[in-house]
Amino acid sequence: MRTLKQAAKKDVFQLFAEKVRDHKDLVSRWAVLQETRVEYFRGKDFVSFLKNHSEVKDILESNNNLEVEEIANTLLSKNLLVRCDRVVKTVRPGKKKLSTWPAHLEIFPDQVFSENDAFFAWAFVKRRPLWQTLLSLSWPVLTLAICMFPVYPHRCKLLILYSCAGLLLLILSLLSLRATVFGVLYLILGKRVWFFPNILAEEATLGELFRFWPNKDEEERPKWTTRLFYALVAVLVILLLRHHAPDEAARARYQKRMSNIIDEVLEWSPSLALSGMMEKQPTVVNTTEPSNFTDSGKTDSEKEPPADDEGGETILEQHEDEETENIEDTDQHQHQHQHQDHI
Repeated sequence: MRTLKQAAKKDVFQLFAEKVRDHKDLVSRWAVLQETRVEYFRGKDFVSFLKNHSEVKDILESNNNLEVEEIANTLLSKNLLVRCDRVVKTVRPGKKKLSTWPAHLEIFPDQVFSENDAFFAWAFVKRRPLWQTLLSLSWPVLTLAICMFPVYPHRCKLLILYSCAGLLLLILSLLSLRATVFGVLYLILGKRVWFFPNILAEEATLGELFRFWPNKDEEERPKWTTRLFYALVAVLVILLLRHHAPDEAARARYQKRMSNIIDEVLEWSPSLALSGMMEKQPTVVNTTEPSNFTDSGKTDSEKEPPADDEGGETILEQHEDEETENIEDTDQHQHQHQHQDHI
């Protein structure tokens, strides 16, 4: 009976941890802990969250009167939380203070709750929502659809081609514009400002991934010599790219080659492939048929060999006559030259 109550009590704290983790008001980030990506939060954010949302503690039932520190220590003892510490504990060159949200963590030796520069990572697997399950099931279907691309109708191929090309162009344009704005503001004002969504971030949340406005630049302003050096490097790179840029003829050849490849992919169809394979197959003669069929299958030239021989003999005779005439003509020319020399 006692073990059943303990299991029920454990389930209550499990439900509480899942409820708190799924709540959007608890600020959290993702980091790497011992080569594993974990979701973590700060101790002071956990305290302020429970103060502002005291109704969450109702899940604990008889334990809803516990203090924040006692609740956190219980979660730590049940291995639902693990206290972490930042790996880099010194201020990096060019920065004024440590990072608010470190990207790399390590396990803290003393597993006790604290709200002063303490980080806590969730130690249980988050329950996957329904949309993620459906999305994971759709990957095999998407893979099969990609493999079946050659047999699509021509209009579907064009739609997929232009959609992918437009998406790729949008991504490259966004990255180029983002880098250009950052470079101009860095060289002129000395500010590190990243506008537009950071679509290349690996450990950012969905909100950080599509955030338009940047955070405040907390790093030290670079020196004017450093900015001048990067400006000269940028100008040099632009001049080199312009000098080694392909000419119109090379661009035309490349464009023609790419258009031919795209046309081959778009115009391919199973019917054309099968027709080409049938044309390349050699004709097979059935050897089980009677001999009169093979005799009747002979051509006219094979049936009339004497006519071919007579024709061949007449051609040889004509060739011999032409050779004798040429010999006689050369002899006459030689006699005429000798007679003229004698005179």
